[in-house]
Amino acid sequence: MPERAGDNMGSYEEFTETQIKILERFVTNTKGNVFVLRNLPEVIKGALFSRYSRSSLGLRSLLLKEFVLGEETAFDAIVGQDGFVEKEDPENQVIAIKKAQNFYDRILDGYGDDSIGELGGAHLAIENISMIGAKIIEDSRIGGSPLEKSTRYIYFDQKVNGEYLYYREPILMTSAYKETYLKICDMLFDTYSKLIPKVTEMMEKKFPKDADSSKAAYVAALRARVLDCLRGLLPAGTLTNMGVYGNGRFWEQLIHRLHCHPLAELQDVGKGTYDELSKVIPSFVRRAECHHHHHESYSKFCDALLAELQNVTDHQQVVSAETKPGVKLISHDPDGPYKVAGVLLYRFNHYSLETLQNHCRNLSHEELAKIFDAASTMREHRRHKSPRALEHAQFTFEIVADFGIYRDLHRHRMLTQERQLLTCDYGFTLPSDLLDTPMEKIYRDAMSRAKEEHAKMAIELAEEAQYIVPMAYNVRYYFHVNLRALQWLCELRSQAAGHPNYRFVAQEMARQVIEAVPAFEAFFKFVDYDGHEFGRLGQEERKIAKQTKPEYTETD
Repeated sequence: MPERAGDNMGSYEEFTETQIKILERFVTNTKGNVFVLRNLPEVIKGALFSRYSRSSLGLRSLLLKEFVLGEETAFDAIVGQDGFVEKEDPENQVIAIKKAQNFYDRILDGYGDDSIGELGGAHLAIENISMIGAKIIEDSRIGGSPLEKSTRYIYFDQKVNGEYLYYREPILMTSAYKETYLKICDMLFDTYSKLIPKVTEMMEKKFPKDADSSKAAYVAALRARVLDCLRGLLPAGTLTNMGVYGNGRFWEQLIHRLHCHPLAELQDVGKGTYDELSKVIPSFVRRAECHHHHHESYSKFCDALLAELQNVTDHQQVVSAETKPGVKLISHDPDGPYKVAGVLLYRFNHYSLETLQNHCRNLSHEELAKIFDAASTMREHRRHKSPRALEHAQFTFEIVADFGIYRDLHRHRMLTQERQLLTCDYGFTLPSDLLDTPMEKIYRDAMSRAKEEHAKMAIELAEEAQYIVPMAYNVRYYFHVNLRALQWLCELRSQAAGHPNYRFVAQEMARQVIEAVPAFEAFFKFVDYDGHEFGRLGQEERKIAKQTKPEYTETD
């Protein structure tokens, strides 16, 4: 007797016992109206969902009819007879996906627009990429989720075959600056390595372990403090590892950009990314292939755009002012409070948005404050997300701060940002822990030598010279961000566990917004303005406590 797929479904699908047995391999629920796909490659899931948008069939029926039993899909060869992808021969699976690619290309092109590329994705590991290269990949904001090796928990002074792990940029390696580049990078790593035990000893004396503190938590917090102090010595060419999950649309756009990037490293990563993703989601990235007409058109557009902007820039006479490290609120919308207040009221009224926002313009400060208090009072934790109404207030900041800070804050992808080339022109951050210690001169000398050689290299090779810039040197960039995203950034990055340098930036952004728009102070209630001498210890203690806590039982 056929079974129905669910009691509340729009179409009462019925499956035989044989069909249910097949479906059980690929869906988590054969009866209910909520279920998850499993044991299917991304190319099949993407094509299945894209076809789903123009079919009267339920997804399970569509899977059976057009994919499991379809002649063009190479379903058994891709998925395997038992339905478990990981048990199949990867090489045969790649061949099968290629063989059936025309089918999947036709489905993906015929049943949707570019958004169809968001229905499948892949996890990609990129190893031995420079820190500046990792940032360029992470510039792609939407559709991808990157994770990068941490300078706080991992020592970066390891050697492989007697060499420190930094990128040997091919243009630099064939230029007159080769020996200089190698010498300065080795010097920076040597300094980093030699200072680790000295700074560790100093920190142990400055912050002795409390008798009540966990040893494991203390050691972890101490290491984080030491590595936070010394990470500024690492050049931007330092090699790191990253993992990225992205949907097909994300990967296509990223590969386009990498192919067109002026740095050879990124071009190589683009080629490698295309080659590897073509093995698992070929239909999603095929338009990013170097000779595909879509990419050729995109490449011409990029070249022409850069040429035009460079031409305009060359004819501009700009009066330069002294650049000082810090945070500056460049602009904000004076009508922001009225826009936010009007949107907060919108859901609970039947008036137009324009009417409500005009109404809020005529409210007193006290009446506006009541609206904002109503939207913020019930927040008991920074993870309680504020209403989207806050996205109607916009702020633009310019920040001059060290590259290490930029790397941390750059991860907030729900904002618009742009940075200038890395240079040694804007000074560097000297860790406060090194002030008035014998290590201060060692640190300063390393920075001075790097600056001197960078200045020579940058005259001819401005892009490539970035690899030699130590992370302690300041970079100039801007953030254009809405109030809701800024609230999240400031409350998160000001916490005691954070690096003291980016904590200052987060605190300062919040201060300047509150000074410019006092009515918005209610939305920064969890910004931590305090200084913390050994702030990481509390978080490490909590982590150790969780790890050692017995599992819950039903009697708990």
